Amino acid sequence: MTNTLKAPPSDPDTPPPASPLLRFYRSSIGKKLISGFTGLALVTFVLVHMVGNLLLFVGRDAYNAYALLVSNFSLVYYAFELALTAIVLLHAWIGIEIFWRRRQARLQGYSTYQSVGGTSYQTLSSRTMIVTGSVLAVFWVVHLKTFRFGTYYATELGGDTVRDLARLVIETFQSLPYVLGYSVILVLLASHLRHGFWSALQSIGLLDAKLRPLAYGTSAVVGIGIATGFLLLPWAIYLGLVG
Repeated sequence: MTNTLKAPPSDPDTPPPASPLLRFYRSSIGKKLISGFTGLALVTFVLVHMVGNLLLFVGRDAYNAYALLVSNFSLVYYAFELALTAIVLLHAWIGIEIFWRRRQARLQGYSTYQSVGGTSYQTLSSRTMIVTGSVLAVFWVVHLKTFRFGTYYATELGGDTVRDLARLVIETFQSLPYVLGYSVILVLLASHLRHGFWSALQSIGLLDAKLRPLAYGTSAVVGIGIATGFLLLPWAIYLGLVG
């Protein structure tokens, strides 16, 4: 008789091994890479969005034509919106998980922040990322409600009836409370980008010791530059320079 080897019976209480993708997601390196790539994707979107906003300085027709061009891509446009929503949610969730892991690893908070050697990159921006990120996430919902799903005005453009998004933007930024609130949000955006941009590059392995100081300084320029670009339009509208 031939003896055959039998595998030991599996324990029904033992969970099946996690997939490589899930193990990657759960790892610290995986979370940093996901946070870095999604962060850079969002920085790119915000920069393009800022440039699009500045078209209102050219004129209402130019701004409405840009909005019409974007929306005319139909299925691609909606697919992009879904992808952007997924990226925002994933970036926010990863940020919360990283923050929570750090809190769990440090049972007691530090009263001061001190470098253990070399240049310290600890700033107010880095220590408040979870706060600025949370506020920006809430603002993103409000911003969509105000403009993406806001009042539909119609206007003529090239013989066709299109949405007059320029009118909605101008009416919205004629309100001082909205302009002031928008300005506060953009200060928080500048702070978030101040740390987030160079940290994303660091997370995906694009920085070494020599490039890190340059990226650190560039990050401040990117954050302040994007925030300033967004601030130009609402204040110009409120002051009557665009209308």
